[in-house]
Amino acid sequence: MKFIGPHVSIAGGVENAPVNAASFGATAFALFTKNQRQWSAPPIPEASIAAFKENCRKYGYSAAAILPHDSYLINLGQPDPVKRAAALRAFIDELQRCRQLGLTMLNFHPGSHLKLVSEDEGCRIIADSVRSALLEVPDVCAVFENTAGQGSNLGYSFEQLAMMLEAVGMPERTGVCIDTCHAFAAGYDLSGEEGFEECFSRFDQLIGLQNLRAMHLNDSKGVLSGHLDRHAPLGQGSIGLETFGKIAADPRFENIPLILETPDESRWQQEISYCLARANG
Repeated sequence: MKFIGPHVSIAGGVENAPVNAASFGATAFALFTKNQRQWSAPPIPEASIAAFKENCRKYGYSAAAILPHDSYLINLGQPDPVKRAAALRAFIDELQRCRQLGLTMLNFHPGSHLKLVSEDEGCRIIADSVRSALLEVPDVCAVFENTAGQGSNLGYSFEQLAMMLEAVGMPERTGVCIDTCHAFAAGYDLSGEEGFEECFSRFDQLIGLQNLRAMHLNDSKGVLSGHLDRHAPLGQGSIGLETFGKIAADPRFENIPLILETPDESRWQQEISYCLARANG
């Protein structure tokens, strides 16, 4: 089955996320489990947890179709040990919130070395942080998202992602989410047939398609290898609509969340309908 849907709001309570997703005709969705621009948040009320689970059941969303995202503030590659400890505590809290909601994945940006250590050392720090967090919280998989390579952000290449996954050493508890805009910005040319196949062949070689846990479907306002993290609606950027149709129709991407983070909510229903039609067609 193809799980396709947007990153939806939790305004009014996390239990509203599945309701919001269903309103767009989505078969999957992403969400933040708290305000993504704050370090801490009150615990999720038990009533909200129960209502979230009930609404997921009501609208047919299994944990396999739901991709929570952690706070943008968390940097697991922070070289300063005191600041990294604070980031680790926040990441553990995010994992715990997912577990409370019955969710099995947490999508996150790996982190930044802040130009204070080498990229390899930064990758090692991130891997150590992820391993520590997973040992604290069972049942939830840490899903590394590739980055556009802007600034000192790590995880922009499949080689770096493979290095971090190997260093964590917990393959059953880790995986990768490919963001198409980020991949294109980092130099993976998804806009044509040859580049598309080369990208996923390289991923399979280095990481393994069995470790692809999710994808973010975003067109790109920037150019190939431009390292610009600016999402565009499907078909209104440099990647082009046909690529997203190919992803939707590709049997390699069955049963994982394919999440729209496109900037125009008014187009979400149209984008979902296009992808589902290609998936079924």
